[in-house]
Amino acid sequence: MATPVNEPRHPKTVVCVEDDAEFLDLMKLMLYDSKLNFISALGGQAGLDAIRQHHPDLVLLDLMMPDMSGWDLCMKMRAEEQIRDTPVIVVTALSTRHDRSFGLSVAKVADYITKPFMPSQLRHSIEAVLAA
Repeated sequence: MATPVNEPRHPKTVVCVEDDAEFLDLMKLMLYDSKLNFISALGGQAGLDAIRQHHPDLVLLDLMMPDMSGWDLCMKMRAEEQIRDTPVIVVTALSTRHDRSFGLSVAKVADYITKPFMPSQLRHSIEAVLAA
């Protein structure tokens, strides 16, 4: 049964994986009025657990984390059938051309955003990925 036009659709779920609790809070604040179901995960393993549990529509992923790198987490996601197609937007301080190229062409992430960034850049990227 289709959802009537004037009924709100279920909010999209986004898991944000980051090793900095203050940055997680900042990301949540940047997206507070976006009507997303925002789930914070502190560190790579907590992120993988949250992704497995919630099957989000999108993952926002830091690359430099002490317990598991973002690339390792991404590879583990791609190896699991139920979460392999979950889009990933990398949000990182790694800004070299090589890192960006690897992310977009080899790891097949949906977007690659380098810190610092404007909230509008993050919102635009999320909207584009969720609309695809």
